[in-house]
Amino acid sequence: MTTRVIIVDDQAMVRAGFAALLAAQSDIDVVGEAPDGVRGVELSRRTHPDIVLMDVRMPEMDGLEATRTLLAPPPGVTHRPRVLMLTTFDVDDYVYEALRAGASGFLLKDAPPADLIAAVHVVASGDALLAPSVTRRLIADFARQRPASGSKAALRLKALTARETEVLTLVGRGRSNTEIAETLVLVEQTVKTHVSRVLTKLGLRDRAQAVVFAYESGLVSPGE
Repeated sequence: MTTRVIIVDDQAMVRAGFAALLAAQSDIDVVGEAPDGVRGVELSRRTHPDIVLMDVRMPEMDGLEATRTLLAPPPGVTHRPRVLMLTTFDVDDYVYEALRAGASGFLLKDAPPADLIAAVHVVASGDALLAPSVTRRLIADFARQRPASGSKAALRLKALTARETEVLTLVGRGRSNTEIAETLVLVEQTVKTHVSRVLTKLGLRDRAQAVVFAYESGLVSPGE
């Protein structure tokens, strides 16, 4: 099955480089490019991609607002792509908010080409958060700078069983399904089932939001 991708970035060379790399893959189809968030949203709604590679800082509309617009569309618009943020470590606040808005993960702009290809496959599968160890570091740094009370989030944890809480804790620490299965001595399919139930009970869109929730609720602390 082919994964349809659009690239939204204000740097033409970045768009061209990413497009050339991804288009060379037999199972990835680059269906468009846009130089800012406004045109990125328009392009997404016209082409219905599976994944949007979204830069954070852009003119007209930044990646954060574009992500919110795509993932919380107005009535009548049903298409919701998965958003993979393109970023550097100096925009922690934006990336954190993008994850809260529903972005499926992020990729550092200076990552090796193989990482970009792997990232698209991972996000397309919807099975795991991209680069969980890096995501954990980014959110932990943000939490240190801006600690949240987390009281409401902590109360929502009561909806989970003890096992589901264990699974969420490990998701928050950046563990993959395979690693969680090894840690808890479970089969991987059982872990997937637990993750799915956690997302449903907490009203979360995907693992990215589960990581954010784990920090906001105090289940996982910065520095763990």
